[in-house]
Amino acid sequence: MSLTTVKENKHVISLVDLSVQETLDIVNRGIEYANGMVELGHQLQGKIVGIYFTKTSTRTRTSFSTAALRLGAQVISYGPNDLQINTGENLSDTLQVLSQMLDGLVVRTGESPALLRIFANQQRMSIVNAMTEDEHPTQALADLTTMKRYFGEIKGLEIIYLGEGNNTASALALAFAKFSNVKISFFTPPNYQIDPQILHYAQKEGAGRNTVIAEYHDLKFLPANADVIYTTRWQTTGTVKLDVNWRDIFEPFAITQKLMSRYPNAIFMHDLPAHRGEEVEAEVIDGDRSIVFEQAENKAHSAKAVLEWCMQ
Repeated sequence: MSLTTVKENKHVISLVDLSVQETLDIVNRGIEYANGMVELGHQLQGKIVGIYFTKTSTRTRTSFSTAALRLGAQVISYGPNDLQINTGENLSDTLQVLSQMLDGLVVRTGESPALLRIFANQQRMSIVNAMTEDEHPTQALADLTTMKRYFGEIKGLEIIYLGEGNNTASALALAFAKFSNVKISFFTPPNYQIDPQILHYAQKEGAGRNTVIAEYHDLKFLPANADVIYTTRWQTTGTVKLDVNWRDIFEPFAITQKLMSRYPNAIFMHDLPAHRGEEVEAEVIDGDRSIVFEQAENKAHSAKAVLEWCMQ
């Protein structure tokens, strides 16, 4: 397949901004890259991609850096203290300069996506959200790529998510709202739920496609079936728990072998990094139903699709 023709200056800031077809185009292209169906090196030849991360990252930063290089682009990396905005330069001045020198900028920040919309308020440089406080859209695109590659289809999947209602959970809710006949059940600790506005939007979008997106705080509501069991680490990057006894609150939401035994046909997914013995037992993440490292590898393939969609 070939991607839908795109105009210059495309951005991936929130999954809300992507149409169903655009989402599918990126997912399907990621699968083509994962399956070795695409000759590399020419897609972004002559382009320069900036990688600007103010927060720690292993997989996302590496996936976008290697993706840009493999597609023929050159990469400039910026750390949290490298740009002159730290010495008082006006943000719009910084962006004006960067947009005249870069073709794309991949950004991870602990702030809200509103900042990235300011970044996108120029006409020459594509912006990719590599994680903000509220949403991790490229993680969800990689997860969709992983699931479609594994199951052959996203339609009809049943997913159980256990853990904090963080930016990954929000992105998953927004992502699955674009597909029909999906059932995703989020089990989050009390007071650590998904942003209500994001959840409501996803539920409304999904309802029109016969997709059920629900959130619970009690495991007695666990559904009878699941194709995927998903979790994230409890100590989300850039966040601090307000409760001193937060580990006790989170403990019932850990992925255990006992839980997995309820769903003998389900695979296990985790966006990593993982803390064995906290959100997941070692026997689960290292077991034969875990596809977490295939999932991590697919971030690089999905990153290629995102960059190509934005910049070609």
